[in-house]
Amino acid sequence: MNILLICSAGMSTNMLMKNMKKAAEAKHLQAHIWAVGEGLAQENVPKADIILLGPQVRYLKKRVEEMAQGKPVMEIDMVSFGRLDGAKVLQDALMYLCIRK
Repeated sequence: MNILLICSAGMSTNMLMKNMKKAAEAKHLQAHIWAVGEGLAQENVPKADIILLGPQVRYLKKRVEEMAQGKPVMEIDMVSFGRLDGAKVLQDALMYLCIRK
């Protein structure tokens, strides 16, 4: 599974990404999780199975959905993002994928 996080600058999203990777390893889940700034979204969206938007870039959702061509695009919950709760964000993403199928 390929999980892309999109943010504006990347500092807090990078920490969240690391926590998500730890959570995935703890669950023995094979996942490639990476984060990019909005300027690199176009070239990274095609590589992802699901795209997660940081709260600071939720205004990009329509544009990213167009780039994603049907792939799921989910806004990260602001509370989970603020807490850098990688396990919760990973769980939310997996649930979102299950609901969409």
